[in-house]
Amino acid sequence: MKENEMIFGIRAVIEAIQSDKEIDKILIKRDLQGDLSKELFDVMKGRDLPVQRVPGERLDRITRKNHQGVIAFISAVTYHRLEDIVPFVYEQGKSPFIVLLDGVTDVRNFGAIARTCECAGVDAIVIPAKGSVTVNADAVKTSAGALHVLPVCKEKSIQQSIRFLKESGVMVVAATEKAVDNYTQVAYNGPIAIVVGAEDTGVSMENLRICDAMVKIPQFGTIGSLNVSVASSIMIYEVIRQRMNEQNT
Repeated sequence: MKENEMIFGIRAVIEAIQSDKEIDKILIKRDLQGDLSKELFDVMKGRDLPVQRVPGERLDRITRKNHQGVIAFISAVTYHRLEDIVPFVYEQGKSPFIVLLDGVTDVRNFGAIARTCECAGVDAIVIPAKGSVTVNADAVKTSAGALHVLPVCKEKSIQQSIRFLKESGVMVVAATEKAVDNYTQVAYNGPIAIVVGAEDTGVSMENLRICDAMVKIPQFGTIGSLNVSVASSIMIYEVIRQRMNEQNT
């Protein structure tokens, strides 16, 4: 982690929060105490900030400078709200096309997915506030700059996002090995959202249960699963293929 992507020290973090900087997460030493720390906790109250309590040694490994028991990681992008994106797309006379990432934590995979999304004209990519990737400089670099133009929505949970999309008339399809239907057997012509999960765990069961459909990408080798960015690309361009075919008929 580069020094310019984080803020350390209690006063500096307080100022970052008060100035509404896009904060990906805050690491706080488990036994942090003192008047200044109380001020930090007061500033954090009522704000939806992802906070982790960690041992002091972890903070020391991140930076040798005087962090005072607090480090905040600043996002490399400005986040959008899904509830703003979807109506905006509808108002333009278009069918929304959204990609949701359930538990994807690798920044390079995330960057690669964002690059594909931008090339394919996806309207937004959605990540959860907790248990997800940090949108840092490495992610932006891997995305070839796509993350500077592709809207990224950091929402409270993927489950809430799925429910909102369904209520907004968007069909939500999960890519999962648990599915019976192949990914080409579903029609993606209308408003659509694709959910993909981390390579090791996949899309969570609670999210699978509320999706409109589940599809799988057939595999014939011996390796357990496709790289998540590759799987995402296959799903995204199947949507594009079907939409283009519909336009040409």
